[in-house]
Amino acid sequence: MADKPFAPSAERNREPLRDILKNVLTGSGLLLEIGSGTGQHAAYIAKDFPAYQWQPTDLPEKLDSINDWAIDSDADNILPALALDLALDLNKADWSVKEADAIVCINTIHIVAWPFVENLFLGAGRILKPGGVMFVYGPYEYSDRPLEPSNAEFDEWLKLRDPNSGIRKFDEVNKLATEAGMILENDVAMPANNRSIWWRKN
Repeated sequence: MADKPFAPSAERNREPLRDILKNVLTGSGLLLEIGSGTGQHAAYIAKDFPAYQWQPTDLPEKLDSINDWAIDSDADNILPALALDLALDLNKADWSVKEADAIVCINTIHIVAWPFVENLFLGAGRILKPGGVMFVYGPYEYSDRPLEPSNAEFDEWLKLRDPNSGIRKFDEVNKLATEAGMILENDVAMPANNRSIWWRKN
């Protein structure tokens, strides 16, 4: 399909993401992608993980783009996109997926407001099966070193665009994961001062 929404950042990072995920996604079953955006990552990466059924999700207005990218891909393991809104009060509403063997969340945590990040880990803790992996990708701030100049500029841009967004502190995100019953497994440097971080559910 022509004229699909296109994210240059997804084009740039898709190969490094695919390569690192080969060390992360070693199981099988249902993989829940949260914040699928345009759908480019699923379209490019899912075919390399045939043991997983790849379930993309995002806000309702993003679903057509995700499905269009999936249709045009050569992956046969991408499921129709589902709506998932991290703004939902999880005490009153359920996610579209009841359980998952793996969760992938790319370039989302620094975009959404902090209460939505809390909901992300609360929901992940509920639906991720024991032994399942949760993987996140993006920039993070660490207490033992200053924020990289490029990330400091990016953080300023994010907050000008939306004061509720911004690069998150790793320690605070890791605390959410721990409270959700996950154990940190690895934290790997990626191109452009991004990180690949993943946890394993107890």
